[in-house]
Amino acid sequence: MEDEAKPSVFPSVTNTSDDCNDVYSNPFSTLYFIMFPVALLLNSVAAWVAVHLKSTTTFIVYLKNLIGADLILTLMLPAVAISELPAAPRHLYVLSCKFFRVIFYSAFYTSITFLGLISLDRFAKIVTPRSKFGGSVMLSSVIALAVWGVIFGLNALPTIFLSNKQTNETEIQSCMETKVPAGIVYHKFITITLNVYFWFISVVVVICYICISNKVIQSFRKSGSNNSKGKQKIKLRVFMVLVVFFGSFGPYHVIRIPYTFDQVNAENNCFWWSKLAKDFGLWLATNNICLDPLLYVFLCREFKEKLSSLFKKFTRIRPGTTSE
Repeated sequence: MEDEAKPSVFPSVTNTSDDCNDVYSNPFSTLYFIMFPVALLLNSVAAWVAVHLKSTTTFIVYLKNLIGADLILTLMLPAVAISELPAAPRHLYVLSCKFFRVIFYSAFYTSITFLGLISLDRFAKIVTPRSKFGGSVMLSSVIALAVWGVIFGLNALPTIFLSNKQTNETEIQSCMETKVPAGIVYHKFITITLNVYFWFISVVVVICYICISNKVIQSFRKSGSNNSKGKQKIKLRVFMVLVVFFGSFGPYHVIRIPYTFDQVNAENNCFWWSKLAKDFGLWLATNNICLDPLLYVFLCREFKEKLSSLFKKFTRIRPGTTSE
């Protein structure tokens, strides 16, 4: 799923008029270049830790896949952003329309899906500990593989296949010009479908974490513990997860609804103000790739311990250092 007008770093559903090119240019393009080294560092470290973690629990399986999706998102940033530069070769822009943006959005929703699965996994283990859903590493591996297959199979492959319109690359001003008619129709369909999909996962995430919070607080009460600090920590963790999730992804998907209908119902007009809002929402959503690695440390004990262990080992073997 990629967007439409060339001035945007990540364009959308249909063509806008040429006036958009004169009125609007994406002010967030530079911020993606600033974000990239930070995201690359954080997600490379997260991937380094994940490689050394054994997949002994369903949570670790989903966590590793989430890290993989975020790393793919990170690697797509410079390719997409560079293609938007005024001096960029036209064939690079076309390649970005056909592949880089498509992979970006597929990884984007793969990441959201694994955040939802992690919520369900925590719910199953804390609220319904006898449930089989949270107990089988094999099942979680199959589910993870299915997530990659379904999202990339329904979004990436059809979009790439239907972006094969024979056109002169030097004349292309919009990603939609690379699509055959069926590709434009499918793009509208998949955009709306993925938006609905996000709100479905959002409901799941909210219900899961509210139930988890209530369950843990009830267990404190039943044990007769008056651990107010423990209760506050639980509430803080739930609050942080929900704030990061909705603060990152929520605005983009709220803005995307009117923006998509603007394009579908009046595709020859330039709604640069809603496009500006959409680009801001997408930039905000992309920032999640920098926030997720910080949440791993805060929420996952195994991840935090392995990171600390690897860091200590790394500092011991550096030239010029001595072991204690």
